[in-house]
Amino acid sequence: MSKKSKIIVVGAGWWACEFHLPHILANPNAELVGVSRIGPTELQQIQKHFETPFVSEDHTELYALNPDGVIVASPHVFHAEHAKYALEKGCHVLVEKPMATSTEDAEALCSIARKTGKTLMTPYGLNHTHYMESAADQVAMGSIGKIQHVALHMSSALMDLFGGEPMAETEKHMYRPHSSTWADPNRAGGYGWGQLSHALAALFFVTSLEPVSVFARTVNSKTGADYYDSAIISFGNGASAVLSGAAGLPKHCPPQLDLKIYGSEGMMLLDVEPERERLQIRRFDKKDIFVQIEKNGGFGSYSTQESMNRFIDICRGKSRRNCGNHEVGLKTVQVLEALYKSAKSEETIICN
Repeated sequence: MSKKSKIIVVGAGWWACEFHLPHILANPNAELVGVSRIGPTELQQIQKHFETPFVSEDHTELYALNPDGVIVASPHVFHAEHAKYALEKGCHVLVEKPMATSTEDAEALCSIARKTGKTLMTPYGLNHTHYMESAADQVAMGSIGKIQHVALHMSSALMDLFGGEPMAETEKHMYRPHSSTWADPNRAGGYGWGQLSHALAALFFVTSLEPVSVFARTVNSKTGADYYDSAIISFGNGASAVLSGAAGLPKHCPPQLDLKIYGSEGMMLLDVEPERERLQIRRFDKKDIFVQIEKNGGFGSYSTQESMNRFIDICRGKSRRNCGNHEVGLKTVQVLEALYKSAKSEETIICN
């Protein structure tokens, strides 16, 4: 258990180079042994910058290094393929959101993870926070009773990213997000896959709700990728949800996530927008519960490092809470796939 975990990274673009690779190097219990991406020039840059022992355009070559864990940060449409390969090679896998871009692929990943006993984690930064874990614990303890309705909203200042323009905040980054990943609706681009997945993952971590059907509408950018999403979701226990997402915040505004869950014993309010962070349980018997969130500790505590640290510990054989497990990932994919199908067909879509 004391040995360092050998980690490889499959897909080293904007996000991996800004976050995953530095986080691996910052963890004393991890050893970065290999990186794969397309582009020999970029690979040389990465090898030099991060002092990576081995790089290859062919991700399969990295498995000769006998990694304990694999970080999958390739374009959205390749997540399932690369995660599947890693699981079948007997590795723990941290796969970027979305876990897959179809329910069929997500279910296949879940099946392999269960069969192999390997961890499949998606590093939702909000899920791996103390307040999201507290929210999940309160719901599990029955603090609001049987869930009857959910109101969930998320918004971000990302009209440039999903409109096929350079993302302003990344001007000085090593690499910039590519429009073919983020703004092409035929390659799982758009606000739903790219951002609303955070909100849905929070919902499915905090609750055990099972999605049944989705009716949705979208407003799209000039590329055809969605800027705005709205949906009505039904669940197996008879509950309903109103879901909305928006890329249209001004750049000087911080991201917003607002989750309200109404139950037979009361309601939960989780708001992580800076300056008004709060987690409250309001009960009909007036035995309310207030969980302290420090100032700027809502979205301000969004952490890509924490999920990486937990993943590395899991690779070392330690028991850590996986707040972005494969069941959370599967339900998120189910809803998003149904959302896009519904928006296109203008019909209610059953979640497979």
